[in-house]
Amino acid sequence: MTILAIGLILIALLRAPLFAVIVASAMLGFFMSDIDLAVVPGEIYRLAETPILLAIPLFTFAGYLLSESRASARLVRLAAALFGWMPGGLAVMALVACAFFTALTGASGVTIIALGALLYPALKQGGYGERFSLGLITSSGSLGLLFPPSIALILYSIIAQQVLQSQPIRIEDLFLAGLLPGLLMLVLLTAWAMWIGRNLIKDHPKFSWREAGAAIRESIWELPLPFVILGGIYSGFFVISEAAAVSVVYVLIVEVFIYKEIRIKALPGVMRESMVLVGGILIILGVSLASTNYMIDAEVPGKLFSFIKSHIDNKWTFLIVLNIFLLILGMILDIFSALVIMIPLILPVAVGYGIHPVHLGIVFLANMQIGYFTPPVGMNLFIASYRFDKSIIELYHACLPFMLILMFAVLIITYWPDLSLYLIRAVK
Repeated sequence: MTILAIGLILIALLRAPLFAVIVASAMLGFFMSDIDLAVVPGEIYRLAETPILLAIPLFTFAGYLLSESRASARLVRLAAALFGWMPGGLAVMALVACAFFTALTGASGVTIIALGALLYPALKQGGYGERFSLGLITSSGSLGLLFPPSIALILYSIIAQQVLQSQPIRIEDLFLAGLLPGLLMLVLLTAWAMWIGRNLIKDHPKFSWREAGAAIRESIWELPLPFVILGGIYSGFFVISEAAAVSVVYVLIVEVFIYKEIRIKALPGVMRESMVLVGGILIILGVSLASTNYMIDAEVPGKLFSFIKSHIDNKWTFLIVLNIFLLILGMILDIFSALVIMIPLILPVAVGYGIHPVHLGIVFLANMQIGYFTPPVGMNLFIASYRFDKSIIELYHACLPFMLILMFAVLIITYWPDLSLYLIRAVK
């Protein structure tokens, strides 16, 4: 057993694919427990029967279509027209545009690449310092992860439902739960941006009804998308998978036939790129559910809870330790891998402390959002370094104020559960 465990560690260190390490550990556990290994493909098949699963590839494809079009440029123009007149208006515009774009595309790295070329020169031209501009774009690239229809929220819902089968976790609840915490983060960063830009004369153009109207008309076909999705879901007209299908059809019609920015012959390439990402997520998710079943059979979550309970006697201390752990986790794992690996372990322990599963999901994603640009190895730091040709050290300094502000927001989100749960209770 020890030799096999060492072998698993070695193949992980040799950079074997994550799904291979997970499935090998699951199969080893089942084999040592004399359980038929057919349970592994059985779990993958069970995942394939999950109705909500269809939403992931559909929303991902819609997001890739938007990133391939000029939707980012239209969004930046609209945000500039609506918010550019405020003190710090250019920075506020950048924050709003990044949050909205990340929510629709589901990928912070895509936001930095797609919007960086537009926002960085605009901020510099508006009088903002290089360090502030770099920090704002790098940190705000992940702002939209708490806003629907975030892929991370959908994935958490699927995993949580598999782990807590007696307590269904509805994706509709998670969509609502992420709104106020996401807005809190956005408002705090907006206040900081307005303070920095309060004396920048170049940053205060007068509000123009003509420009606002032109920007709205230019974006008129894309603006209804979030309202169609959320309105359809909460009115009961769509379920999540149907809303995802509607979003794909809508985006296809708008970008291919109305704006004509994506050629029909380019669609297979866009689809292939998006499905490579989806395939990676789903294969890791499938084998991790098999691993989760083994851990449940072996009572690993219960033993872990007993161990933690012997050292941490209340949920508030557990939450602060969890925050520290998740920030470190966010530095070394992408959000999708972190979800499928850690939620099966963390969720039963958190529920044992009396923490609401939906609140835990928002805390988890809020921490992972900061982990994207936390030194030394946050993913967004390397993407921004490549995109803007800046050193990692320079980006460390640039992101520090934004990281501290968002850490303060995470503490509020963590210790004020009603911020996440209020809207869920209000609509029931």
